[in-house]
Amino acid sequence: MLKAIVVGASGYTGAELAHFLTRHEYIELAGLYVSEGSLDKGKKLSELYGNLLGVVDLPLQPLANSGIESACEGIDIVILATAHEVSHNLAALFLAQNTVVFDLSGAFRVQSAGFYDKFYGFTHQYPELLEKAVYGLAEWNFEAVKKTDLIAVPGCYTTASLTALKPLAEAGLIKENTKPTINATSGVSGAGRKASVVSSFCEVSLQPYAVFNHRHKPEIDQHLGMPVVFTPHLGSFKRGILASINVQLKTGVTSEQVKQAYQDAYADKPIVRLMGEGSYPALKNVVGTPYCDLGWAVDGEDLVAFSAIDNLLKGASSQAMQCINLRFGFAITTSLL
Repeated sequence: MLKAIVVGASGYTGAELAHFLTRHEYIELAGLYVSEGSLDKGKKLSELYGNLLGVVDLPLQPLANSGIESACEGIDIVILATAHEVSHNLAALFLAQNTVVFDLSGAFRVQSAGFYDKFYGFTHQYPELLEKAVYGLAEWNFEAVKKTDLIAVPGCYTTASLTALKPLAEAGLIKENTKPTINATSGVSGAGRKASVVSSFCEVSLQPYAVFNHRHKPEIDQHLGMPVVFTPHLGSFKRGILASINVQLKTGVTSEQVKQAYQDAYADKPIVRLMGEGSYPALKNVVGTPYCDLGWAVDGEDLVAFSAIDNLLKGASSQAMQCINLRFGFAITTSLL
């Protein structure tokens, strides 16, 4: 039986991870941690999330750097559900304790140190870990995930976008010198659990934000292999992301080729559900599930692809669980379905 701990367990994704781990037949949830200054330290996770009462009643323990060695005694897996700059500092410390680290922040997603100065506001101090880290887009990087001890779980918008676009790019169906245009809307849980005027019930509204400068844009560019135009929107709902993506196809590409590209990519990937041409995903069908639903429409050289996920699950915690299953040789759906 493997043992795992979650750091940053009081947040939405941390709580979801704790729930998944308690359902995993080969992994024991051995500890939940928060920062020393957290107002939640000492509380049981089920005090914060009533749905976990009797399911995850472990306490949220405060963790300082000096306590990492003792926290890692007998531990195989560390999951960091922490802020980017926090994961940046913690990952090396946990790796030094011979654990496998799964990081849900953006601290190791792009192998370019300058990216972090520009988009995350800190200077990356671990270029050797950037080289070592594997991008945990589970349906695409599964072989590499099996061979590393540092997995950078993708962003939520990025997961929705890349899952829809990569089959088209890999099959060479996208017209040269064009940019796929992504319009994606996320529920307010993507902003995290911390109170904010922007995400408060009375203030939230459907609106675009971070136009041309959202940090997931260069992440998508990097892992798609071509630039995109990405416009995120905040939706007045709790959970889920729906992405509508406009793509120009190469001259002569047929609907059948598009369908074949998606089938080739995902026929043996149970978490991605292909709805097919003319069928469109809805958030109500994916919220609370680990699935990504894909649909599309083709009109000549114009294609619109649609991708729907739960931002806290496939966009974060359940994809981390997919990567954990891959890394340790379990069936990819273990604890998820």
